[in-house]
Amino acid sequence: MKDEWLSLSDAAKVLGVHPGTVRLWSDKGILPTHKTQGGHRRYRRSEIVVWAESYKRSRTSSPAPEQMMQEVIKTVRMQISEGRLQAESWYQKLDEDARTQYRMSGRSLFHGLMTYMATNGEEAASEAYAIGYEYASRAHRYSLNYVDAAKAFLFFRNALIESVVKVYGEANVPSGQTADMFQKMHVFTDDILISLLQTFQALNKN
Repeated sequence: MKDEWLSLSDAAKVLGVHPGTVRLWSDKGILPTHKTQGGHRRYRRSEIVVWAESYKRSRTSSPAPEQMMQEVIKTVRMQISEGRLQAESWYQKLDEDARTQYRMSGRSLFHGLMTYMATNGEEAASEAYAIGYEYASRAHRYSLNYVDAAKAFLFFRNALIESVVKVYGEANVPSGQTADMFQKMHVFTDDILISLLQTFQALNKN
């Protein structure tokens, strides 16, 4: 049977990692990659499967970054319980539709951070701006003030940080790696918060 060609996103699904991770591995020459005449990346399914099996066997020490982030996301979902949200003053002001939107809004933050980590911060400014804009526009749409908008974002950011502390601690990640992770998290989320406040201000001028 003819070998199947995969796009970057399809290869990411096969490998179980974020597309940004596949892009990074491809750029570094770690992953077997082919390019079309138009310059697009393509991957042979057979090569990806063999590479993945070899890669998994080679990882006998600490978990890979993308594995760690997947564990963080699982922990975050447990952290963001309805009971914990109910205690938040900004959450109490929302109707059920708005509450559903906010419960889902954490995903953009988590996936944005994964992309940021996988690409070593490349294009971080545009990613942070987009997430900040999303949080600001949602708060504006549901008539929250800028203080509540910031509180809502900080709730999800803090849940993420607490989850990283828990997952990295349980995995016995070296302190140097943990410190580097926290530094990147704070830089990225601080940029999001600034974007949120700037966007909220602009929306209220219109």
